[in-house]
Amino acid sequence: MSVSPYADTSDHGPRTGVWFIGARGSVATTAVAGCAAVAAGLQPATGMVTETPDFAGTGLPDLSSFVFGGHDVASSPLPKRAEELAAGGVLPHGLPAAVRAELAAADEEIRMGGPLPGDTRDDEELIAAFAADLTDFARRTGVARTVVVNVSSTEPAPAEGDSRLPASSLYAAAALRAGCAYVNFTPSTGLRHPDLEAAAEAAGVPYAGRDGKTGQTLLRAVLAPMFRQRALAVRAWSGSNLLGGGDGASLADPAAAAAKNAGKNRVLEDNLGTLPEGEVHIDDVPALGDWKTAWDHIVFEGFLGSRMVLQTIWQGCDSALAAPLVLDLARLTARAHEAGLTGSRPELGFYFKDPDGGSSALAEQYAALLSFAERLREAR
Repeated sequence: MSVSPYADTSDHGPRTGVWFIGARGSVATTAVAGCAAVAAGLQPATGMVTETPDFAGTGLPDLSSFVFGGHDVASSPLPKRAEELAAGGVLPHGLPAAVRAELAAADEEIRMGGPLPGDTRDDEELIAAFAADLTDFARRTGVARTVVVNVSSTEPAPAEGDSRLPASSLYAAAALRAGCAYVNFTPSTGLRHPDLEAAAEAAGVPYAGRDGKTGQTLLRAVLAPMFRQRALAVRAWSGSNLLGGGDGASLADPAAAAAKNAGKNRVLEDNLGTLPEGEVHIDDVPALGDWKTAWDHIVFEGFLGSRMVLQTIWQGCDSALAAPLVLDLARLTARAHEAGLTGSRPELGFYFKDPDGGSSALAEQYAALLSFAERLREAR
């Protein structure tokens, strides 16, 4: 038996809003369905770091308290999208039917995003409209606070001299204006636009990003420190990604792919002290759907100049890898907001390829995350 997101959650504290940018995409759909399934005891919380004993007693919002909504330009309803994901093996067979009520309730809270072709509104009008959607959502659902999470397709970096904010920054600005915590799980610009720096500092909300670390870069964040700590000189590090779905289609654009690869390269440069030879190639293979294959080919030098090679293969489902991290981040930033912890949260760098400061080594990032958990525990 599932639990409605509008059910009485008095035993688990006030309701918490989670507002997805890209709310009808694969990651958001998987997160909504997965949250409902875990809250109802239909599935285990595999992949959710915040469900491990290290986060007990931190006061994180219960999953059953989440109320979902969002912006999207797509029209396919969440129940149908969930059925498509189940057919592709992303969601377990029968899960879309079991959590259909929760998916339908979330779909009712999705509003049209933008800007769409032909939209004549300027940036201020768009920001005001998106912020109004957020405040209306909070008023109608009675949530105590809302976290805005960007899980939309990657956009190219803004062109030099562009007078308009990119879509991701419009949504980020709207989150600030509506007093919402903000998480950028994509490589898109979001809050990292120079025109938003002052607003971000003045908003009094926590925010974190950028670009969720789910697969290939997760391995890089572990392997690069290993080479450094063992004094092994990395001479070249090349990679290749085959992926489909919406992300594959958007990353077929070289400008969007460049934004994605910036985070992957940062992990290597930060940990090795220099960026070795090699590039990451991204190929769109629509037949793969939400499944991705990533190769890394590492050339390194050992004692007496011996040349050696390490190769890795990562095959995984992007949505199933990303969704538990998205739910973790929504819980952590909502709790930070409740505890009065505002501004950039570099302690959440464990989740990102291109975090807001701090180390890029996974072990050090996890230690910082545990320290943040202790801080939340002490703030109760």
